[in-house]
Amino acid sequence: MTRTVFHGGSVFDGTGSPLQKGDVAIEDGRIVEVDTDLDGDDGIDCTGKALLPGLFDCHIHLGIDETDFDTNAMVHTPLSYRILRTRGAALKTLRLGITTARDAGGLDAGVKRAIEDGLMPGPRVQVAITMLSMTGGHADGWGISGADVYRGTEYPGMPWPMCDGVDDCIRKTREVIRAGADVVKIATSGGFFSPADDPDHPNFLQEEIDAIVAAAADLGRWVMAHAHGAEGIKRAVRAGVRSIDHGTYLDDEAIEMMLDAGAWLVPTLTSGDTTEQMAADPRLPESVREKFVGLGRPEQDAFRRAAEAGVKVAMGTDCPVAPHGTNLRELEIMVDNGYTPEQALVAGTSSAAELMGLDRDLGSLEPGKIADLVVVDGDPFDFATLKDRIDQVWKDGARVV
Repeated sequence: MTRTVFHGGSVFDGTGSPLQKGDVAIEDGRIVEVDTDLDGDDGIDCTGKALLPGLFDCHIHLGIDETDFDTNAMVHTPLSYRILRTRGAALKTLRLGITTARDAGGLDAGVKRAIEDGLMPGPRVQVAITMLSMTGGHADGWGISGADVYRGTEYPGMPWPMCDGVDDCIRKTREVIRAGADVVKIATSGGFFSPADDPDHPNFLQEEIDAIVAAAADLGRWVMAHAHGAEGIKRAVRAGVRSIDHGTYLDDEAIEMMLDAGAWLVPTLTSGDTTEQMAADPRLPESVREKFVGLGRPEQDAFRRAAEAGVKVAMGTDCPVAPHGTNLRELEIMVDNGYTPEQALVAGTSSAAELMGLDRDLGSLEPGKIADLVVVDGDPFDFATLKDRIDQVWKDGARVV
């Protein structure tokens, strides 16, 4: 067994401890020692560099591309092409040092398996398969003409996401888990890209959300909730969802409920960078563009108040709402809105691992953990330039970038 030592650099271990000089030794795909003056069979010189745990993106859509917002282009793109281009998005994400991701819809179990088996590069993924939605909700692509642009994305392994009523919601929950969902995703509010709803309006009745969470729990799955509006957030938290994703219009009551329930916030702040662009994009339906006009950045205010209150936060971006490859911008926006750089990196490492239930093996540089490491040239807290200074990425003890 070869013992490889990363030496001469600074270590941010992901636990919140300060950056400090140190070495990391790995062996057989695991971290075996973190200390100073370590020796081994092979050495990686990290002088002038920093070592980080592998990063996480807890809300990404690797199977979706920014060109899919052009519905005309999407309906003329073969399904096989859309699946095969996932390789590019996965590689872009991995090159940023993101070695683990929670795919929030659009990626099936086959792509997950292809990454696991080494057929394509990418972060290890937990998949939601698709987002469960009520009729007229965020996953409903029905247009006023009667055409449904999303219906063409239904195929074996990618169930149709619509469900209404308690019995139907239970059945659909079981269906996506049968298809391989590691986590069940639901829309408890409207969204910005769906043509027939309002992001501030709640989606699903309380009893429907309760039933989904209970059915998922019976099968050992957590539920993540796309939720912008305050009432949709509150219904999700009452039901016991694991995370509120977006949280754009969090109010004080919702924040208190999240604290009491121990619910996580995945703020997806990066997605707001494209608000003005979306408002002017002629490829989008007018009903969608209107939602972005004058929107501003309410998600940043919500994040600030939630962070100040002590709500648990894990990093997630919603890429490709902002293009794949811009994920590390999330760290910068967190710092711009109240987090210290150390807090932001914890949100992208050990906190994210805890949210995903992977903290026994990932999220920090500690003996016994899987050897996911990122080698960064220079200051790891200079987030504005971080993506250009990723020197090496190691996953499962092997160099992948």
